[in-house]
Amino acid sequence: MKKMTLSERLNILRAGVLGANDGIVSVAGIVIGVAGARTSTFTILISGIAGLLAGALSMAGGEYVSVSTQKDTEKSLVKQERESLKTDYDGELQKLIEIYQAKGLSDESARQVATELMKKDALGVQAQEVLGFKLNDYANPFSAALSSLFSFSVGAILPLLTIVLLPASIRIWFTFVAVLIALAITGYTSAYLGNAPTRPAVIRNCLVGMLTMMITYVVGHYIGI
Repeated sequence: MKKMTLSERLNILRAGVLGANDGIVSVAGIVIGVAGARTSTFTILISGIAGLLAGALSMAGGEYVSVSTQKDTEKSLVKQERESLKTDYDGELQKLIEIYQAKGLSDESARQVATELMKKDALGVQAQEVLGFKLNDYANPFSAALSSLFSFSVGAILPLLTIVLLPASIRIWFTFVAVLIALAITGYTSAYLGNAPTRPAVIRNCLVGMLTMMITYVVGHYIGI
């Protein structure tokens, strides 16, 4: 099995954090909205579970389709590149030379490097330098789907358990606070892993979650009256 690089592991972790973030916001919006209608705890629980399942399966399905499409596209590009190497080897070599020239190599060095690499693995170097990805290094759509399914579900559990386990008199506000704390953590983590400023990410994340819960609560409250 090919060992993942640090960058690949960080990308997977960041995607998991973002998936959990979606689960928190989505299910929090649902259960807060239903609770705003002053319905029973059982109804809130069923609504939350339905939202968790629907959201997790939707994200998993979307991730599977997206990654599968990307994989098919990359395979198609590799097939076209393989045909180009058969019909126009010199043209593909010149393309590689120009890439290395653009990176700062002299004409002579660029030609020498390109020629040597093409002799060793023409298709592999063309895929990496021209197409922008490593040959046969395709993402696994099943792994991506399972990752999204798991991370969304983990995030969704927080607001669901908080609102159904607490007394009716305090469950909405405690859920509101718990969700904002969780969103602050996921916002900070995703920004940190992406080498982005953390404070704006935390503020944006909390504002989106706050707005979502406020809107769904108001809608549920007035519909339930």
